[in-house]
Order: sequence, then C-alpha cells, then structure tokens
Amino acid sequence: MTALTTEAVATEIAKRRPRMLAAALRLQERFPVLQLAIAVAAFIVGATTLDGFARPTSIVSVLVLASLVALAGMGQTLVVLIGGFDMSVASFLVVGAVAVTQLPATFGIPVGVSVLLLIPFTLVLGAFVGWVCHRFKIEPLIVTLAMGTFALGLVQVPTEGMIAGGAPEWLLALTSLRSTTFGLPFPPILAIWLLLTIAMGVFIHRTVAGRRLQATGANARAASYALIRVRRVWILVFATSALMASLAGIALASFSGTVNTAIGGPYLFQSLAAVIIGGTAFGGPGDYTRTVVGAVMLTIITTVLIGHGLATSDQQILYGLVILLAMVIYGRGRRLADRV
Repeated sequence: MTALTTEAVATEIAKRRPRMLAAALRLQERFPVLQLAIAVAAFIVGATTLDGFARPTSIVSVLVLASLVALAGMGQTLVVLIGGFDMSVASFLVVGAVAVTQLPATFGIPVGVSVLLLIPFTLVLGAFVGWVCHRFKIEPLIVTLAMGTFALGLVQVPTEGMIAGGAPEWLLALTSLRSTTFGLPFPPILAIWLLLTIAMGVFIHRTVAGRRLQATGANARAASYALIRVRRVWILVFATSALMASLAGIALASFSGTVNTAIGGPYLFQSLAAVIIGGTAFGGPGDYTRTVVGAVMLTIITTVLIGHGLATSDQQILYGLVILLAMVIYGRGRRLADRV
C-alpha cells in the first residue's frame, strides 16, 4: 500500500512539474522575476561581504548609478522594441551634457535656453536617422553610429573642437547624495526616474501610440496593413531616442561634474545590457520596466564585483557575457511576431 501510495505521489508530481514550469515561464514573460531575484541575491552577497554596503547612503548611491544607466537606456528600449539598435546614445549623452555646461559658460547662454535649443536639435537628427533607415532599408547600427559622430562634431564647432566644462552648483545637486527631495533623504534624480518609469509604462501599454509601436516591432508588414504608418513610427522612435539620450546627458553631467567626449562611452553598452538582460527582445515583447530591473541588477552586481577588485576591462567582459547570455535565453522564446 505504501509503495502504491509513493508511486502515485511520484506520478502526480511528474504530472504537475511541466505545469509548474509552464506557469513559471509565463510569469517570467510578464515580469523579470529571475532578474529581480538575482539582484536581491547580489545585494545580500554585497551586504555580507562588503562593509557599509547595506547602509542607506550606499543604497541611494547604487540607485543613482542605476538611474543613469536606466535613463540612458530609455530611448534604446523603444528602438529595440521596433527591432532596431541605437549606437548614437553615447554621443547624444555628451551633446546633452555640453548643452548645459560648456555652452552657457562659453557664450553666456541661459541654461533654459540651451535646453530649448537642445530639444529640436536632437529631434531633427534622430528623426533623420529613422527616416533614412526605413526609407532605404539600412541597418540602424550603421546610420546611428554615423549620426552620433556627426552630432558630436557639430557641438564642437562653436567651441573649436574643445569639450571640457564643469557643471554648475545647482546642477550638481540633481544627483548629489547630500541633496533632498521635498525633505526626503534622496536626490531629485531618483524621483525624476520614478516618474519617467511610470510615464513610460503608461505610454507603452496604455496608449494608442504605444500599441502602434509594439505592433510595428512585432510585424511591420502586418502593421502597415492595419493602416499604421510604419515609417512615421520609426521616425518618431529614433527622434525620441536621441532626445532622451541628450536629456540623460544632463543627469550625467550632474553626476560627473565635468564634461568631456568620453563620459558617454561606458553608458552605451551598460544601457544596452540593461535593456537586453531585462528581457526586452528585438521587435518585442518588452517594456521599460524590464530595463529598470536590468539596470538595477547590473549595477548591484558590478558594484559588488568592483568592491572585490573588478577592473574596468573585467566590467566590459561582464557586459559582453551578460548580453550574450540574455540573447541565448530570450532568443529561444517565441518572437512577438509569431504571436500576432
């Protein structure tokens, strides 16, 4: 009787196991539970092996670092959702940083005016990239790389090739750990990041424009048959990506304190790694919430490893491995185009 009971239990477990696995996979498709669990595990490792890692100031510092990566990946998320790739992120980060530091210092232009000039400048360049890529069927990798170099050259013309400026005191307060937000003990950049995360979630999932963007990435031909102007979507997405990267450059200038042509470089691959490891696939599915989780996870892991002596070259290797691993994992799933 006991043997029969044991065999029946084993059979029942064997039957439930595929259902449990399928349920876990469905949950993972909806929200990056695995990435969140890895982030928590990495935080526990850091808290137990590094002195002061779990202090409130250290946690806020890690979140500030993660916010810079996530903000740099905001536009990249939209581009990846339509099946593209934006190599100009690093350059537009520098463009945004220059607009609020060197131009006001060199020409006496108010910062507000500089930002107002920055918006149409980046929108036009980004829109041109989207138009060229869709009109002539050119890989965005090539066009965005060229446009990034072009934009970086344009902002150096007024300064005769020199980019070396410092952020004003008020701008430094945006990411300073000594700053408060409405009396709360965290810098304003975290509140801004939270609001933008909510806004991106609403846009992608709750607006007509967001649904058109997802439909374009899933199947551009089917989207055009549904009367979606696919070229317009590409133009708007790349324009938005350029604008978001340049605005993220303002936050980067606040964090760095000084501006040079190299400050945006590390954030290209960090932001891309955050997008991909978060679970956003080329052409979808995905959303910005996944990018946020990916940025937090990568930042915690990197911080812990740096605390244990990780070098800059090791960080680059880590980002490469992370991207490859994420592509292997999510590349095995059904593409959104196969579900539409």
